[in-house]
Amino acid sequence: MMLGLLLARAGVRVAVLEKHRDFLRDFRGDTIHPSTLEVLHELGLLEAFLKLPHQKVDELRAQFGTERLLIAEFRGVRARCPYIAMIPQWDFLDFLARHAQRYPGFELLQETEVTDLLVENGRIAGVKAGALEIRADLVIGADGRHSTVRERAGLEVMDFGAPIDALWFRVSRRADDSAGVMGRFDRGSILVMLNRGDYWQCAFVIAKGTLEVLKQHGLEAFRATLASLLPFAADRVRELASWDDIKLLVVQVNRLRRWHRAGLLCIGDAAHAMSPVGGVGINLAIQDAVAAANLLWQPLRDGHAPDAALHAVQARRELPTALTQRFQVLVQNNILSRVLKGEGEPLRPPLAIRLLARSAFLRRIPARLVGLGVRPEHVHAPALGDVSAHPG
Repeated sequence: MMLGLLLARAGVRVAVLEKHRDFLRDFRGDTIHPSTLEVLHELGLLEAFLKLPHQKVDELRAQFGTERLLIAEFRGVRARCPYIAMIPQWDFLDFLARHAQRYPGFELLQETEVTDLLVENGRIAGVKAGALEIRADLVIGADGRHSTVRERAGLEVMDFGAPIDALWFRVSRRADDSAGVMGRFDRGSILVMLNRGDYWQCAFVIAKGTLEVLKQHGLEAFRATLASLLPFAADRVRELASWDDIKLLVVQVNRLRRWHRAGLLCIGDAAHAMSPVGGVGINLAIQDAVAAANLLWQPLRDGHAPDAALHAVQARRELPTALTQRFQVLVQNNILSRVLKGEGEPLRPPLAIRLLARSAFLRRIPARLVGLGVRPEHVHAPALGDVSAHPG
């Protein structure tokens, strides 16, 4: 959606295909980081965005056993908005769509699911959506970690493995609850809670493939585990009436060896599935979109997208993606997996976490990595498209 807005703003005709009739699905991690807020400022949209209901998070804390520690402070990040804005991703996508639709060259086709690619003389020439065929100078695959576009294009995926999965659910939030993001690590258990105003969006991390084992122990045992992790909300875990209230996220960390072929480019999760560690997925996808718009708007206005331009997008974004994934894999393997395997003595914070808690200088490192990322992008694609109307 962001790439569609940027290209339409630059005077390129764009059609965005969305397989559902709206964006009202649980996208789980709804964190808009300082890097994305800076992009919104550069587009002149930040003030309008901040009028949407959201919560601000300017620090991250984690509790290991009985020790509660400060591990990142966004207040020290050099950014216009040194905080994370917590907002449901459907509201963010609606916001982008409304502003993109001001440009006459932008079209949003909902209930339109890509089922195949049109190939002519070895080049991707468009997409099929059921009986509908849409031709394009360039197809952008931004259809997520289970990308149909990527699969139909035959692009090779490099899988880096993930030893964890996550169970997502919600419990109600009360006015006297803590306001920030909460992470609780105990022997054999990890729980992260995201403030969504009137409820907590919760992620209970499990060892990969162990959901059926949990189910065999029963929902009551699972609720008891949650109650021990959330003594302030122990009575609310009964809001989980059945396993249907708990959704499994199969965690993947992978990346395409080649993000493009003639007439096609993949970005976001379609090019690189991210771990939920750090909540950086949507923000990395936004960075991909900005880089792609900067490099492609002129070729697309001229009616073509040469392979060299597509390769330039991958060259620009591959290193930041690889470094971020490397960080995520290190956290998964050296912290999360060890906590989940914990036995015997009470859990103590790992040395790296203890050092972060002791040093404000060191806390800037995860804040910078999570908040701005590696090589944050800035909008250089021009505003050439005519604005036909103001968003409703």
